[in-house]
Amino acid sequence: MDMTLISIFLAVVMIAMLAFGVWVSFTLIAVGGLGLLLSGNYQIDLLFGTSTWGAGTAWSLTALPLFIWMGEILFRTRLSTDLFEGLSPWLGGVPGKLLHVNIFSCGIFAAVSGSSAATAATIGRMTLPELKKQGYSDRMAIGTLAGSGTLGLLIPPSIILIVYGVAAEVSIARLFVAGALPGLLLVTLFMGYTMIWAKLHKDELPPKSASAVPLAQKVIAIRRLFPVMGLIGFVLGSIYGGLTTPTEAAAIGVAGALALAGLTGALSFASFMDSLMGAVKSACMITFILVGAHFLTIAMGFLGIPKSLAEWIAELNLSPMMLIVYLTIFFMVLGCFLDGISVVVLTVAVVLPMVEAAGIDLLWFGIFIVFVVEMSQITPPVGFNLFVIQALTGKSILYVARAALPFFLLIGLAIVLVTVFPEIVTYLPTTMSQR
Repeated sequence: MDMTLISIFLAVVMIAMLAFGVWVSFTLIAVGGLGLLLSGNYQIDLLFGTSTWGAGTAWSLTALPLFIWMGEILFRTRLSTDLFEGLSPWLGGVPGKLLHVNIFSCGIFAAVSGSSAATAATIGRMTLPELKKQGYSDRMAIGTLAGSGTLGLLIPPSIILIVYGVAAEVSIARLFVAGALPGLLLVTLFMGYTMIWAKLHKDELPPKSASAVPLAQKVIAIRRLFPVMGLIGFVLGSIYGGLTTPTEAAAIGVAGALALAGLTGALSFASFMDSLMGAVKSACMITFILVGAHFLTIAMGFLGIPKSLAEWIAELNLSPMMLIVYLTIFFMVLGCFLDGISVVVLTVAVVLPMVEAAGIDLLWFGIFIVFVVEMSQITPPVGFNLFVIQALTGKSILYVARAALPFFLLIGLAIVLVTVFPEIVTYLPTTMSQR
């Protein structure tokens, strides 16, 4: 059978299975098995066994459940309350006022959860009722939350960066370092837009308070941020400084999170077990997807699909810039129907040969994928953050999508900036490797 027909047939089978609600991992395994049959290889059980072992026992993957567990533990502490009460007194004089609490809180929580959905849900539960009570624009409160919630995918320790690092065989430590400046870039863009919006829409903000917050109160408030900021700083600082591997830093993070939970009185046997089971469920789900993707990759290798695709792309003589444009559209469309982790594991094996052939740095490409997946998280019809915030607010999905649109465009601007100035991504990892 012609290779093109086989590729189209397998793609149709995959789309049909996903459309009928079959688990992503089962879909990948089934399509991989079918691909092996079509290639004339009937040792499916042997190949599945060896690929499962190889994909599930990679040492670099150990950081994944540990970082997830750290986020689960802190999710059950007073972190969200401390974030709001610690940041609020300092942001009252900034244009946009407490809208910036959404952005800062999401940025901080992203650094401990590594999850976009967890970031949006946790911060949203805490900030949206308070912003509404104080008279802030509903649309802007929802928009800042939807946009900033995507920071959970980018700011280290990012679960999706770990998955990409394992799938693409790129150093996870260097990916974490590479994600720092792009994460700060997004925070800056979001804050800048919010300030401009506040200047143009003063009628949608609450009136200025009669008295400023005393400095002593601000100092007392910011002390509430010290425990979690200290944990984040120590975990990420140990990776950036080359003192620990991501797995070692994750283990330190879990120990620190348990200590914080114990000191704040939030650690009980029930909360400990809840956090442990939550981490186990999430980690098993992600690992199962990785196993299926690895098996599918082997099947595609037997069929020669990645090599054929790379040769076809090479024959098109696309410039690296045009390849990035096409891949941006491709990932955005795919991300509208699949979660970010599934997008990465489904496409990395097929896309990387063309990316390498075009001479694009795989480290930079990992951050690029995360940016595009971030955009898809707030894109209809099934941007995952949109559903999370819809559940929190009761607003229609289109209302939430319209509120998130400016932040969708800002992420697009960030993609342009890191494409034109790739040093935003590569500067810190290069500096670290030269030490």
